[in-house]
Amino acid sequence: MTAPDARDVAAIHAQLGREPRAIHAIGHRCPCGNPDVVTTEPRLPNGTPFPTTYYLTCPRAASRIGTLEGSGLMKEMEARLGTDPELAAAYARAHERYLAARAELGEVPEIEGISAGGMPDRVKCLHVLAGHALAAGPGVNPLGDEVLELLGPWWSGGPCVLPDGATDPEA
Repeated sequence: MTAPDARDVAAIHAQLGREPRAIHAIGHRCPCGNPDVVTTEPRLPNGTPFPTTYYLTCPRAASRIGTLEGSGLMKEMEARLGTDPELAAAYARAHERYLAARAELGEVPEIEGISAGGMPDRVKCLHVLAGHALAAGPGVNPLGDEVLELLGPWWSGGPCVLPDGATDPEA
């Protein structure tokens, strides 16, 4: 992980359409060079607990994930957790790793034991699972890895935002 520079912050602002909050580091970079996941502090500057440690910023990837969520994929994945003990155990380990990574950034009692995306036994946000998979690397979050595989090369059309902050017409 690297600290964001001014260009990263400008790209994230353009990706989100708002000022980014509580960025700790760049969690992952898209092959185009822009950040696509930020690692956030577990508490926002206003004091609000924030459990989403790995926040997906790329609007192109986020849009494709929204389509997957609309397809019923989350229900299918959650059903598999109830019938596949190996998958459930791997997902539980991903939850524990998520909590450990957040604890390294700071303790927030209000969200203790709560990761994100529905882990360890539900699936409620594919964006979070994909962000975790990108930041942690392959093999850490099995359902996040599946989401990334289904997305295909979202970056292939070039950067989702340009350095001057102009947005990509494909996003």
